[in-house]
Order: sequence, then C-alpha cells, then structure tokens
Amino acid sequence: MDSDTAPDTAAAQGPARGSAQDSARDAAAARLRSRWLATAASAGTPADRDPGPYADRLLAAWSEPQRRYHTTAHLADVLARTDVLAAHAADRAAVELAAWFHDAVYRPDRSENEERSAALAERALRELGIPEDRTAEVARLVRLTTTHDPAPGDANGEVLCDADLAVLAGDPDAYAAYAAAVRAEYGFVPDDAFRAGRAAVLRQLLDLPRLFRTPYGAAHWEAPARRNLAAELASLTDQADQADQADQADQADQADQADQAG
Repeated sequence: MDSDTAPDTAAAQGPARGSAQDSARDAAAARLRSRWLATAASAGTPADRDPGPYADRLLAAWSEPQRRYHTTAHLADVLARTDVLAAHAADRAAVELAAWFHDAVYRPDRSENEERSAALAERALRELGIPEDRTAEVARLVRLTTTHDPAPGDANGEVLCDADLAVLAGDPDAYAAYAAAVRAEYGFVPDDAFRAGRAAVLRQLLDLPRLFRTPYGAAHWEAPARRNLAAELASLTDQADQADQADQADQADQADQADQAG
C-alpha cells in the first residue's frame, strides 16, 4: 500500500468502527433502560412517579471510568442469569432491583461499596414509591453480595448470589477475560500484592462447600467454576514462584557484584 494513501484509509475506517461500537453500546443501554422501566413498574412504582431519571443515573454509575469488570455488561449478564433462575425466586422484582443496585457504587480501593450501594437503593426506591417491605428486601440482598452466603431457604438471596457468581463458570476464554478485567480494576495494586490478595480470595471460594445454592446453579455452574478457580490459583502460584526465583537471582547477582567490587 502506498504510504501516502494509508493514513486516509485508516481515517476512513476508524470512524466507521467507532460508530458501530457506539451504536452497539447505545443499543445495549437502551435495552437496559427499557428493562429498568418494566422492573420498576412491576415492583410497584406508582403511576405518578417517573423511574426514567433513575435508570439514567444508574446507567451512568455503571459506566464510570474506573470500572473494567463491574460495568453495564456485568449488569446485563447478572440480569440475564436472574431470568434463568427466576422460577427459584420468591420475589423476582426484588431480585432484579437488587441486581441493578448491587454494584451501583463501586470503587476498587474501598471496602464499603455494598453498604453504600444498599443505602442508595433505599433512598432511590423510597423516592420512587416502591413498597417499604420490598425496598428493605432489595437493600438486604445488596448487602448480601458482600459475602455471597445466603442462609438456607433464602430463595431471593440464592438467586442473586448465583447470578452474580455465574461468571466464574464461563468457558476458559470468557473466564480469562473476566480475570483480566478484575486485574485491570486493581491496576493501582503492585503485582505481588495483587497475586497474594487474589489467591486468598480464590482459596476462600474453593473452600466453600458450595459456590451455587440454586438447583440450576449447582447442576450447571459448580463444576466449571471450580475448574476455573483452581486453574487461576495454580497460575497465580506459578507466577509468584517465578517472581521469587527472579528476585533470588537478582539478589545473587547483586551479591556477586559486591564481592567483585570488594
């Protein structure tokens, strides 16, 4: 290709790709917004309240620049999985509302995200006129995602937690993309500290007697999730060993240099 024409070709292709991506993103946001309106109505929003502005604020929150995994794509995935598990829920509308709010406040360097998300749900749903008992249930469910450990018989909690954790059961490529996105969210953490922290989380998950509590989740997601977690843990352990060996080699080189200098 002639170098004089290459920039023009790239410029012509660039906006087209960007436009397609923008259109896809706008379409996805529109689908989510439409779903929010339907959920708010089914949850008991009075006719004189407009849930539209709340959808816009939530979608803006889920699109904040610090997010790499906890994005609108994750929200859409969790909602899709609540559809799969809907028959198990005691209050489907409450579970769906909790899915919308469960990571509405997300800062990777803070530990109070679930509590702040639950408080946001309480304020917003009361403003929307959602019945108080359902509002309280939504807030409870959001707080439950801190541990993902619903009590026996907590059908709503089982659905939300299984839907949130189902990403662990993806195929190897999907799981690798998830793990990379999580690492990107914690880009401010040094590699050794991230490996140690992530490995601790993986061990904690693998030590649970059950990752998934719904019958569907146990049958379809438990085994692949455990394989993915074990594989990531093994990879992190290998990386840590390699880093230790590299550090030891560096220290040996420095000692040799010091001996030679002496």
